[in-house]
Amino acid sequence: MGYDERFGQRPCVGEDDSLHDECGVFGVWAPNRDVARITYFGLHALQHRGQESAGIAVGNGETVRVRKDRGLVSQVFTDADLSAMAGKCAIGHVRYGTAGGRGFDAAQPHFSLIDDVTIALAHNGTLVNTDGVRSELEELGVPFRSNTDSEVACELIGYFTKKSGHLRVGIRHAMQMVRGGYAMVLLRENALYAFRDPNGIRPLVIGALGTDGWVVASETCALDIVGATYVRDVRPGEIVRISDGGILSEQGIAPQPEAQCIFEDVYFSRPDTVIRGRSIYSMRYEMGRQLAREAPVDADLVIGVPDSGMPPAEGYAAQTGIPFGEGLIKNRYVARTFIQPTQEMREMGVRMKLNALSDNVAGRRIVMVDDSIVRGTTSKQIVRMLKEAGATEVHVRINCPEVKWPCFYGIDTDVQKQLISANKSADEVCEYIGADSLAFLSLEGLRRCVPECGYCDACYTGRYPVTIPERFSEGKFLDGFAPEFPYDDGAPAGEKNGIADMELDTPVD
Repeated sequence: MGYDERFGQRPCVGEDDSLHDECGVFGVWAPNRDVARITYFGLHALQHRGQESAGIAVGNGETVRVRKDRGLVSQVFTDADLSAMAGKCAIGHVRYGTAGGRGFDAAQPHFSLIDDVTIALAHNGTLVNTDGVRSELEELGVPFRSNTDSEVACELIGYFTKKSGHLRVGIRHAMQMVRGGYAMVLLRENALYAFRDPNGIRPLVIGALGTDGWVVASETCALDIVGATYVRDVRPGEIVRISDGGILSEQGIAPQPEAQCIFEDVYFSRPDTVIRGRSIYSMRYEMGRQLAREAPVDADLVIGVPDSGMPPAEGYAAQTGIPFGEGLIKNRYVARTFIQPTQEMREMGVRMKLNALSDNVAGRRIVMVDDSIVRGTTSKQIVRMLKEAGATEVHVRINCPEVKWPCFYGIDTDVQKQLISANKSADEVCEYIGADSLAFLSLEGLRRCVPECGYCDACYTGRYPVTIPERFSEGKFLDGFAPEFPYDDGAPAGEKNGIADMELDTPVD
């Protein structure tokens, strides 16, 4: 096993006023191809899902090599790195750091030894019951070197694998133990595994790479860039194994009511990604049209906040007949801003990303379409920026409902007091950001614009598909806000999960 330990500590940063998915994952099985470079290009396509760190692990038939570091994909890997990582299968990961630390061991893929077998795991999402699972594993003598839920999942898989002698049994029983939203890819020296939470909260798709290879990824855009053809999604609760014996599927855990994260459609996914036969672009365009039906306004120009606000702005303009134009210029060389803890530097951080195009906005009434309002500080600065550029009016339209509830399944809004719409009415938010009017797309309207399926919309409604232990959610809800858990997902009532007492079965084959 080889890895680089150049991952240093990053400086303390403040809070960015936008929603962030924690990461993106990619995996490939292609014994006759350059799997490290295929993974490199796949991670490029998923770079929007995380810009803090990147990593690739390669299985060469004998062992697993891991290379990971802080930075963008293009900064972490050189041509020499990729040339030194020959193999038959690989996984990759891009991370947006939130809970669990930002040191070397928080970067992924996470690697671990199971007796004499090396595995590497890459994880998108958040597990909500890792405190109890970790405590039990520590009591059983399992050591930990980080605070990440990914390491807990990896060590739990290792524990059950050692007891049963079968990696797939280890994965299956770990899936039966953990709770939350997750899409994971796991690598050993001669096999690739992909598995997903039983509600299907976090996305994971499968693609065919010619006639002799397979790809798994967080989004279909990563399949496109490497020349793979979409086959299907990994089903909720399913385990897929790809090896010399071909592709094998089994149900690791019984599926629960489907609860796909609706923010994938609103914000996270790339516009060229396809979900259930529809492009994200077409969904967001229709969100803009629906928003115009629900909240029209008399104005001179419709603009979008780059990048995710552009398709709904186009749809809003098409529905109203108001001209669509460019009013904000984005600096394409700023991946994300590490906001500094002073108001002056926060304002500079926004201007590093965006600047108003005065030629287009001066003397005009503007409709500004954006994907969401989280804390409100960025919206406030953009509205002021447009007015300083000469806009006579700025009407803000948001192509999703008000974000009022924290997410516990892979988005970094886990404290309700940070969410402006949980603390202020729409009129008060409008006044705070300095807009002339403000309107949000209704939940009913949003659902008309996306494919028919089960969704997690807890950030809007407070209805959580997976039970959240009190220990995990303590202090994260405001007084007077009572979350709902409408489904019995079999979560343990107490802190103990019964790891040592679980009876193990054997693989299907």
